[in-house]
Order: sequence, then structure tokens, then C-alpha cells
Amino acid sequence: MESPDHLLLVDDDRELLALLRDYLEAAGLRVSTARHGREMRAVLASARIDLIVLDLMLPDEDGLALCRELRTREAAPIPVLMLTARADEADRILGLEMGADDYLTKPFAARELLARIRAVLRRTRMLPPNLQPVRQARELCFGDWRLDTTARHLVDAQGTLVSLTGGEYRLLRVLMDHAQRVLTRDQLLNLTQGRDADPFDRSIDLLVSRLRQRLRDAASEPRYIKTVRSEGYVFCAEVTPGASA
Repeated sequence: MESPDHLLLVDDDRELLALLRDYLEAAGLRVSTARHGREMRAVLASARIDLIVLDLMLPDEDGLALCRELRTREAAPIPVLMLTARADEADRILGLEMGADDYLTKPFAARELLARIRAVLRRTRMLPPNLQPVRQARELCFGDWRLDTTARHLVDAQGTLVSLTGGEYRLLRVLMDHAQRVLTRDQLLNLTQGRDADPFDRSIDLLVSRLRQRLRDAASEPRYIKTVRSEGYVFCAEVTPGASA
């Protein structure tokens, strides 16, 4: 019999933790809880966790710092769904850039949290067959750039390193893995963040704009990321494995 997915809920609200644990366990999931960063690390050291639900506001260390730590210490990063009481779009973007796979704004319904958890787990384990990545090389080359897929940074023609945030790297990988193919905003949001877009969600457009700045790619005459009106975006450069592949 297949073992249930094991979640770690990290929040300093004891009542909320108890309510969510009961609800998620009733839905067939295994749940551990932590109230701060120290307890989170202790659970991670003693158990295999499939997904972390992480509150942004914690008493000792904020969720952004913990999320960034998770992304630097894990060889196979654990998916993170961030909980935040902040409704501002810039704060949500910052969470995604720190490496969160999705976010949910408080207050929320437990049913929505469960749906988001399942969506993130699906996305991290399986992509639709027609959107499966086709390149697994350590280094990918395009135009004047090389992408180190292990260190997750870009290298330009002069050898200068250009760092990428978690959100920028995930978006670039999805675009490169499906080069020459138009991807809608909904597809990009689902493949990079494991959720569907709402009519006012501009997170993909903002990440594309930031990624273009990293690549020094002018939106008016793009060499790499082209906007397809009323459809989405396409990575228009040829992608080849690097010498270290």
C-alpha cells in the first residue's frame, strides 16, 4: 500500500496548526507540525517530508529566510507553499522569488489549501506528456549565454556570472525546455508555481520582465523571449547542451 504524502506545517498559531492537521489528516495526508524554524529543522532531520506549508510571519525567523535556507541546503528541494497575511502583489512575488512554489493569502479555506497542496505535489512529480522537459544537461547554451543548471546561474560571453532568483530560474528552465513553443500564461504559471492564474495575476509578466533584464533582452527586439500577443511567450533561441553535459 502506497504511503501517504507527508506534510510539514510551520506556523506559530497553535490553534490553526491543530485545525489544519486534523483536516489534512482526514483527507488522507500525514502531517507534522512546527511552530518556528528550530522545530522545522528538527522535523526535517528526522523525517522525509514531501511538502512544507510555511507561514511568512514567524517569531524567530521569517518564512522568506527559511524558504531561502531550504533552497540552498536541499539537493532535491522540498516543495514549499507559503502562507501570508500580506495581500500586496510585490510581497507575493518576493516569496516566489525566494523559492516558494505557491502562496496562499490568509484567511483561507482549508479546502483551498488542500487543493493547492495537491496541485503543487502533482506539478513537482509529473508534467503533462506534451510538456515534459527534454533536456537534462548540467549546462545549457543559447545565444551569448550558458545556464548552469546545478548552480542555477547564467554565464555571459565574457564569463561573468549572473545570479537568478528561484522564480527567474524556474521560468527560464520551463521556457528553455520548450523552446520554439508558445506557452500561455496559464501554462507557465502552472508549470512554475503549480497553480492556475486568476484574471488579475501578473506574476508571470513581472518575472518575464525581470528575466529579460538579466538577459539584456529588449522587449521591442527580443533575441530570447518573445511576446506572442493574446497567447503568451515563446523562447525563440536555439538551446543546446554545453561542453560539460
